[in-house]
Amino acid sequence: MLVRGIRGAITVEGNTPEEIIEKTKELLTTLKKENDFQTEDIVCILFSVTPDLNAAFPAQAARELGWSQVPLLDMQEIAVPGSLPRCIRILVQINCLKNQPEIRHCYLRGAKVLREDLNKNDLKKG
Repeated sequence: MLVRGIRGAITVEGNTPEEIIEKTKELLTTLKKENDFQTEDIVCILFSVTPDLNAAFPAQAARELGWSQVPLLDMQEIAVPGSLPRCIRILVQINCLKNQPEIRHCYLRGAKVLREDLNKNDLKKG
């Protein structure tokens, strides 16, 4: 069994608990669907938010999805001038048998600009 990392990011419209939790759930469920893993396969999840988001912990979204046994950690991104605002980033580590190229990283909404190379590949595949 291997440990693989799955990256993802999503932007939110505003700094509200509802928006942060809703969009984090959207990203988590997309990552789970695209990579076909079970909750018990998750080693841990790291969440980071840009400094302009502080109304809620993104990890709360995982708890609300029922991921109660998964180790979770929230942190703040480095405040790099000119970087993408209102962004939630996620690193999910899972136990799996997939090769690195089989992992599907997901960048949603305004976060698509962070990995345009992956979005171009998705267009070619689909």
